[in-house]
Amino acid sequence: MTDQRGVAIVRRPGRALSAEDGLSGLLAAYHLRTEAEKGEAVADVDGLPDRYRAEISDPRTAFVDDVVLLSLIGDTVVGCLVVTAPDGGRSEIKRLWTDPAFRGRGLASGLLGVALAHAAESGVSGVRLSVWKWRTGAIALYERLGFTVTESWDERDQLVCMQRAV
Repeated sequence: MTDQRGVAIVRRPGRALSAEDGLSGLLAAYHLRTEAEKGEAVADVDGLPDRYRAEISDPRTAFVDDVVLLSLIGDTVVGCLVVTAPDGGRSEIKRLWTDPAFRGRGLASGLLGVALAHAAESGVSGVRLSVWKWRTGAIALYERLGFTVTESWDERDQLVCMQRAV
């Protein structure tokens, strides 16, 4: 399934996620950049925490019950987003990332639009996400799409928790 903005749902629960889809590279860039922004820069993927290395090395297993969205320009994967399986009437958006070379083209908005449509189709009442407070551009995008800051469900310092109804 692909929409007009080049967002492809490449994996739904029970379907294969190809190792060639480019997701691992995007996840590696996401996690390496996040660790650097937190002041915990590592030289490469081997220096990341185990849970992040597991996502990068085997996204099929890491996101087995989730929907993985990829943004494509031609055959090049330039963005990703994960929508978790519904839990307690809501889903969570995780790992929104676009290749910095392709930013400013509406890719993140496109991924989020497809994610919100999927969440609505799956019958959840709401979607939540968390974002580091220094990612002001991402926070502004989420707010434009109707997300509001809510009480934190995560104890990590500097993490902003947001939610919206679908």
